[in-house]
This record gives sequence, C-alpha cells and structure tokens, in this order.
Amino acid sequence: MAPLWQYLTKLRCLEEMLKMDTADVAVMNQVIEPPKVISPWNQLEEQFGQIAEAINSACAGQAQFTLTLLAEDSQFVRFNQAKVRQTGFVQDAVARLTLMQADRSAYWEFPMTGTGLDREMAMTALHQLQQELPQLPINPYLVIPTGGAKSHETHIGQLLSPESVPGVILSLVADLDFTGIYSAGQLLRGYADSAGQRHWFATDNYSLDYSIFTDQGQALKGTIAGKVWDDAQYQRQIQAARVQLKRLSMAPKKLPRGQYRTYFAPAAVAEITSMLSWGGVSEASYRQGGSCFAPMRRGGRRLSEKLSFGENFAQSAVPRFNELGEVAPPKVPIVTAGELTQLLVASATAKEYGLTANGANGDETLRALEIAPGEIPTDEVLRVLGTGLYVANLHYLNWSDRPTGRITGMTRYACFWVEDGQIVAPIEHLRFDESLYRFWGENLVGFTDEQVLVPEVGTYGHRAIGGVLTPGMIVDKFTYTL
Repeated sequence: MAPLWQYLTKLRCLEEMLKMDTADVAVMNQVIEPPKVISPWNQLEEQFGQIAEAINSACAGQAQFTLTLLAEDSQFVRFNQAKVRQTGFVQDAVARLTLMQADRSAYWEFPMTGTGLDREMAMTALHQLQQELPQLPINPYLVIPTGGAKSHETHIGQLLSPESVPGVILSLVADLDFTGIYSAGQLLRGYADSAGQRHWFATDNYSLDYSIFTDQGQALKGTIAGKVWDDAQYQRQIQAARVQLKRLSMAPKKLPRGQYRTYFAPAAVAEITSMLSWGGVSEASYRQGGSCFAPMRRGGRRLSEKLSFGENFAQSAVPRFNELGEVAPPKVPIVTAGELTQLLVASATAKEYGLTANGANGDETLRALEIAPGEIPTDEVLRVLGTGLYVANLHYLNWSDRPTGRITGMTRYACFWVEDGQIVAPIEHLRFDESLYRFWGENLVGFTDEQVLVPEVGTYGHRAIGGVLTPGMIVDKFTYTL
C-alpha cells in the first residue's frame, strides 16, 4: 500500500524569503477578508461523491467499502527573530479507500486533485485491494458500515488576507525575539460508504503558535487560534507577554523536590488531559487492563465533585462523524461531578465485548474535549494560589503507571514562584510524578471561572483540527520529584 507521505503536499506557491525591518512592518495595514463561500475547491466535493458512486458500482454489492477524504488549502508563514523566514501555500487532498469482504479489510491511500485523474487512481486502488484482500487474515471484529446518515457542515471564518499576515503579526513584536508559525485556511473532511452514508465537513481556521525569548535565552509560549482573527486578543496577549518577559529576566529560583500548591494555566491543563487519549478514556484499554479509570469503574475510587469533562462537539469545529460514518452525540459526558459516566466505545470494541458504541473513533481518543469551569475568579488566581508555583506549560508528559493514573512530566517556559499572591521569580525546571486521583481528587482546590480554547497546532503530514476547551486549575500538594 502506498504510504501517505508519498503523496503529501503539492506546493501551490512558494514565495521568496522575506526579511522585513521595523519600517517595513509599520507601513503594512491589517486587512481582514470578508465572509466568503467556504470552499475554493467547489469541484472537490462533487468529485468525491462521483468517485464514491463509481466504487459502489464497481463493487456491485460483492464487497463493502468506506471512502474518506482529508484535505486542506492552507497558508503557512514561519517567523524567526521577528522576521519572515519562510512563506507559502499548500493545497493537499488525500483519500483513503477501505475495502471489506468476508471479514477481511485493507486500505489504500491516493491523492485527489479535483480532476479526472482522481477516478483513475480510485479504480487502481480498488483493483489493488481486490487482489490483496483474499490473502489477508480474517478479523472477527470487523465492523461493516450500516445506516444512512448524512450531514453537511460548514464553518465560515474571517481570516487575515494572505498579504497582510506579516505586517499584522510583526507590527506588535518587531522589537522582540519572536519565533513562531502562522497557519490558516480551509480544512475539509469527507466520508462516503457502500451503505449510502455521506458526510462533508469544511471549516476556515487559523492558529499562531509562537515563542518569545529573553536576552538570557528564557522563553515564554503563546497561542492564538480560531475562525475569526481577533486583533484585540492578539494585542492583549503580546502586552501580557512583555510583562512576563520582564519577570523571566529575574534570577531563577531553584526549588527542592517536594509538594507545592500549584496553579496550572489552561495550556498546562490541556497537556495533562492530552494523556487521557493515550489509553485513558478508551473502553478497549479498560477491558485490556490499561485504563487509568479502572479504579473508578471497579467502584473503589472517585474524583473531586468539582471535576466534570467530556466531549462537546458543539463548542469545537471538528467533525462529529468518525471513520465509519457514525455520528457521535453532541455531548458525550465522561466524568460528571467526580463520577465516571462512561468511556469512549468504538464499534469494534462494542462488537468484541457486547457493548453499545457511543460514536467514538477507532482509536477511542478525545476529539472535542471540554472541561467544565469552576468558581475561582480568573483575575484572582494569584491571590487564591497564595504561595506556590505558577505553571504556564508542561512537556515530556507520559504515563508512569497508567492503570493507577500516575503521570510524569516537566514544567516548561514561563513558570514562576509566587509568594503571598505575588510573582517573585522564575523557577528552574522541575519534574513531577503525580496521580490524577490526587490532583483531580482530594487535592483539587478548583477550576477558574473562564475557559480557554487550547488548539491543536500540529502540522505533521497535515494541519491538525480541534482543541481543548479548558479552564485553569489550582491543586494542593502537587508532587515534584526532581
């Protein structure tokens, strides 16, 4: 089978590297595009549907199939030292055909161009799969697509015009050691199958993922993302960053290992919750002895009643349909007031263990996580924290003991020591090893009253979609080991 990387990224335009000084930046004006028709690839959706019908006819009821599409029309601008170092545009579309027959399945990926070549490549993929399928082992838990679900969803945004991006972003940071990547444009997802299910999802969005460095090499990190460029929010973030940079320039404080009262900013909370997709909220993982929520399912443990989280597809512009065309409920509660409501159950898991699926994807991972806000006023976080650590970001996270819910990781970027509600000094990095049954259990002080969308900003292979809607949180006696 042809791997995805062989078909990646067709460059539509690669401009020269830009080197802009402060004067250049000052004369560039912000321009925001007005709302427009969502898709510059109007023919791509039609072509996708035609290919699905052609495959259906060629199968003639002898085999079942699913056809998925992952596509984007994106602008990328890379910054370093407050200058544009690379800029360009990418149009890319990859289809995956999965063929199923006699409890066997295989898939083949091929690029889509919106031209007549697409049908030829689809028929080639189908022929190859028909040849390979009889040679493969039987999968007793193979799920065949059923039902007639259909959906068509678009999210139209207001993005910066491509030519205005350097000026808008650099106008506020031309005097700083600013590094980052801006990505924006349209993301498409499509689905069709032999049962007649059809789904189409399109969204405009952007993200600016950046770091700013002090003269001594310390860094702080920020992200701004959404469907509508918010110049006021960007200005607020850069103003806050300038304050943090001054604090970072102070001599760092080295703390001994131990337990400290800690405030985790939304970005840090999002990093912690990302671990739940590594076998944490998976029903299959639980059945195989690997879920961190096994102690709750068995009835011996519970979490703080201040904690509630689950999937909320209404708040996040991600498709509700999965790779089998199944549509998840608008909300899928997982933990409610400290009690385990349910885990994510894919159809294959449901078939294997005699359960009912709840629209989860095949990997049973989180796609639209929302953590409910609490009662701590966001603008009084330092006062409520009192004395302890202010943790802006985390990295190197991993399970140290997943069946018991233990997570390890390190502080990163702008983290500070706080005394009596006042930031005193930045800290040297610390490693932690702690159980979620402690920091989301008896040691959870509470969550802030405001949520922040922490977006997925990955661009490995394609631009990521979605994010985590989360507040910040304060925890007592959080354990730092190094």
